[in-house]
Amino acid sequence: MNKSNYVDRINNVFVLIENKLNDKLTLDSMAEAAHFSKYHFSRVFTAMVGMTPLAYLTKARLDKSIHYLADAQKTILEISILCGFESASNFNAAFKKQFNKTPSEVRKNLNKDSNISLFLGNMQEDESNSSRYDESIKNNFLRRIWQMNVSIKELPEYEIAFVRHIGSYLDTYKAWQKLGEWTSKHLLYPPEQYFIGISLDNPNVTEENECRYDACVTLPYSFIKDNNSDVQIRKLPGGLYGLYNFYDTIDKLGIVYQSIFGQWLPNSEFDPDDRDCLEFCMNNPFEDPEGKAKVDLYIPIKARD
Repeated sequence: MNKSNYVDRINNVFVLIENKLNDKLTLDSMAEAAHFSKYHFSRVFTAMVGMTPLAYLTKARLDKSIHYLADAQKTILEISILCGFESASNFNAAFKKQFNKTPSEVRKNLNKDSNISLFLGNMQEDESNSSRYDESIKNNFLRRIWQMNVSIKELPEYEIAFVRHIGSYLDTYKAWQKLGEWTSKHLLYPPEQYFIGISLDNPNVTEENECRYDACVTLPYSFIKDNNSDVQIRKLPGGLYGLYNFYDTIDKLGIVYQSIFGQWLPNSEFDPDDRDCLEFCMNNPFEDPEGKAKVDLYIPIKARD
């Protein structure tokens, strides 16, 4: 199956943005246009387009503002409203960040008939050059990802104990430390129990200090719950998942997510489901001779309509 279905759904978002550029568009409204859940929509869009939905929306508004700036009759405030910004100050800040010039500076150098396309073309070329990765470093890893072998698995429902971390995903070790102390006390160890990481927010669309992450351990049926304030209990729903066996340094896990949502899923017979992605931790990377993490990554899926 080709990925035309996903391309069409992302194109629906492009049309929505183009037609409602000055409206208050939200991640929910864009996800609805693409027929994805908000969480998984962000991953799919970012993987296929190369930027987050909100970053694309901002870029589309700023590109449109260039055309309005060529009209000397429109004030900066009018242009900011026409392009969907809440205030002239927000517009100015976003414009300066994108183009490294203020709207007024660009307006002085614009000629309505000849310079708009040239200006945008130069900016797009600069963005393309700055976003290129070092192929000599990533090429081998990316080749393995592009040839990824994803198997389809059915997982049962699990009861889990978890410690929630809110903040940078770089600091999730704090949650694992608390959970580790608790599991040692209750003699919960692999292989009888699984340790699972769950990233509840997409860091591409959620502020770093607001990202939620659960460090989890599966519980045996006979487990007697206690009232530990740091450890909570809940159930993970079972169901259909795409499984990718990851073994590499943990910093590359984000590339795997991007490849699954941007390449494997669009070319598969499945859509992402609304359940959480599960990272089954199969080793301790600090004890691995190469410092690599072995993760069974489960992506929740459902049959495509």
